[in-house]
Amino acid sequence: MQLIDRRREFLKYREGIKKIVKERKRYNARKPQFLRWLWWKFPKFENNLKWKSPKGKDNPVRLHLKGYPPTAGIGYGTRSDLRSLHPSGLKPIVIHSVKELESLDPSKHIVYISSTLGLKKYLEIIEKAKAKGLKIANL
Repeated sequence: MQLIDRRREFLKYREGIKKIVKERKRYNARKPQFLRWLWWKFPKFENNLKWKSPKGKDNPVRLHLKGYPPTAGIGYGTRSDLRSLHPSGLKPIVIHSVKELESLDPSKHIVYISSTLGLKKYLEIIEKAKAKGLKIANL
């Protein structure tokens, strides 16, 4: 009976993750694409479309006038429970040693192996993570 209960709990958790991923997609679809003001007008902005806040005294975007694109602001942020998750819906954790793997749960966490490790420890961490059933994002 315990096994069935644990399985139900796990399936419930996975459904929650799917719901979170779906919510993130919905949030991102509603969010406008914030492009730099006058990006279409100057060739020097063609390859640099990232948002820069307008600074001019009479700039209509800075003044939030009707008919102009919206400015990036805190109101467009993602909910805190959806923020900083891997696209799979798992929480990313950077691992520096084998000892750090002990407290992780494969159904909640995804592992990033630190880039500062040597080959010997890197291979050891991969082996232990696979044995525990953890997913490794940066193999």
